[in-house]
Amino acid sequence: MRSETLDNTTRILSDLVGFPTISADSNLEMIAYASELLSALGARLSMTLDESGHKANLFATLGPEGDGGIVLSGHSDVVPVEGQDWASDPFALREADGRLYGRGTCDMKGFIACTLAMAPHFAELDLKRPLHFAFTYDEEVGCFGARARWWRNWSGPNSGPPSPSLASRP
Repeated sequence: MRSETLDNTTRILSDLVGFPTISADSNLEMIAYASELLSALGARLSMTLDESGHKANLFATLGPEGDGGIVLSGHSDVVPVEGQDWASDPFALREADGRLYGRGTCDMKGFIACTLAMAPHFAELDLKRPLHFAFTYDEEVGCFGARARWWRNWSGPNSGPPSPSLASRP
């Protein structure tokens, strides 16, 4: 029997795969979706746009204000599908033989779905340090989103990046 958490993760993954966030295109709808989920849990949000205004990074925090914490980091863009022989629509999640198929399911929409599915649990905890969600654009073409925004979120005279940071990559 599948757990409620797994079902919720799969539902979120299906939604994320449905956003065609090819690196040459906008990711704003996906970032808005993640923002709504995290905002509903009381997360503090910060978004930065690229120069074109068509792509955004999302930085969200649950838990106390303060330095440090843990970062759950992933990128929102996927590589193009043109010229590839897909057996089904790459932007529609499909389950077959116990596996999930769709563009970005492993890199990195699957990880982002896991973090968003667990966010309600994290929001209920009495966190002693901040828990950050960092979702960036244009990793597939040079990590431009992370370069543009990553360390600008830290404030305070003695602040530095959170430690440890957790990023997932298949």
